[in-house]
Amino acid sequence: MRIARLILSATATALAFTALPAAAQHSHGAHQHQSQPQGAYAGMQKRAIKAFSDQQLDDLRAGRGMSLALPAELNGYPGPAHALELAARLKLSTEQKSRIEKMFEQMQQEAKAAGEEVIAAETVLDTLFREKRATPERVASATASAAQATGRLRETHLRYHLVMMEVLSAEQVTAYNRLRGY
Repeated sequence: MRIARLILSATATALAFTALPAAAQHSHGAHQHQSQPQGAYAGMQKRAIKAFSDQQLDDLRAGRGMSLALPAELNGYPGPAHALELAARLKLSTEQKSRIEKMFEQMQQEAKAAGEEVIAAETVLDTLFREKRATPERVASATASAAQATGRLRETHLRYHLVMMEVLSAEQVTAYNRLRGY
């Protein structure tokens, strides 16, 4: 049962980050001229938290979406950041723009806090392995915590896509999707 929980927790964490840019996770230099072959993860062992590039850490700390809201975005639920970028073309009223700006600020605050939780949880997991204290039970607990933190971060971004449906008219939602190429 513990092994099953470990696998489930690790899978949940991995799935939560599948939307993150692959380029930020892996550095496969096409023009490497090394005398010895390198593994796909060569160089990553120097990262502060092995699971995250510096860019990913910056994104988590800044509250950026990192494609975590793709289920909403690609199914017709506009995001506040992109709606603000398209404000003129969507013909947002002053009231709509003000409301979206406030929502975006609130989302950013929540996402930054949730991002810090993800970083803290991943630090625990990384530390278990770095200090050679990883056991199936500890890893199961740490991956479950990391998956929950990631889930809270993702939910934050998705929730604001839902709220946008209350702010924009049906015509604006249609225009948003067209302008975004969906």
